[in-house]
Amino acid sequence: MTNHNFEATSLCPCCSGLSYQQCCQPLHLKTQIAQNPEQLMRSRFSAFYLNKFAYLIQTHHKDYLNGLTEQSLAHEPLPHWLSLEVKSASENGNLGHVTFQAWYQLDNELDAIHECSDFIKLGNEWFYTQGEQKATVFPKRNDKCVCNSGKKFKQCCGQ
Repeated sequence: MTNHNFEATSLCPCCSGLSYQQCCQPLHLKTQIAQNPEQLMRSRFSAFYLNKFAYLIQTHHKDYLNGLTEQSLAHEPLPHWLSLEVKSASENGNLGHVTFQAWYQLDNELDAIHECSDFIKLGNEWFYTQGEQKATVFPKRNDKCVCNSGKKFKQCCGQ
């Protein structure tokens, strides 16, 4: 069950600008695999957004799960995911890094996970390993709001 009314023709939650069916859905359905760390990161954000916890476990390298389960990911209260901002992405052989901010609301508070994530390619597949948490960088008052409303931050979530 998801906390969003969502259709495959809707814009993808990962903020790529493509529809979900053109972007992350084929990865979630396992008809395609991520071609690079950024694509995997985007699909993982969409999985959080859509509460596809099995996908999150499947794309997390087993050696780095540290007891994480679908049940622990589904533990309430769940954040209301808003948007993903990819700051940088790089790939060097079988290693990759993606720095991002994933915006969410929880208990009427706006926050983000700001992380530099590490990825490893095993065979043809990319897997998330671990991430270094960073301090959230909030938008300036006149910046576009993180919820994609089209309003300025000060007139929307920044109030």
